[in-house]
Amino acid sequence: MQKHRGFPSRLPGTDFQFTIRRANMKEGASKIVRRERFRDRKTLDRKADTAFMAALWAQFGEEVFERGNLDAGRLSWLIGREVVPAEDPWDPASYDTLFRIDLTKAQIAFPEVFAEDAEDFFAGGEDEDWE
Repeated sequence: MQKHRGFPSRLPGTDFQFTIRRANMKEGASKIVRRERFRDRKTLDRKADTAFMAALWAQFGEEVFERGNLDAGRLSWLIGREVVPAEDPWDPASYDTLFRIDLTKAQIAFPEVFAEDAEDFFAGGEDEDWE
């Protein structure tokens, strides 16, 4: 399993997880399933989605990236919209699956991530230099 060094492990001050520590050798990778984002979601849930997209953009930009240690639950909120498989067919239960950011959809859904004065969601966070 690819570990994305420098990627934040969670949203600071919350329990919203962005990465996992180790691969599940017994049952395999958790399956990624598309989750609907309804308008009445809590503000903190929406902020976690935005911060995760900001972290993806900062780490990978428009490059293809491997799922690796990225959390399946958090990816599930973006899959099929802002994050799309980079291969066809793709395996939703593999740590090796390749993804990319659909920049057009991501800019529409998360304009604050791509703005020139974008907020730094991780400034001063305790996860800044994790390894």
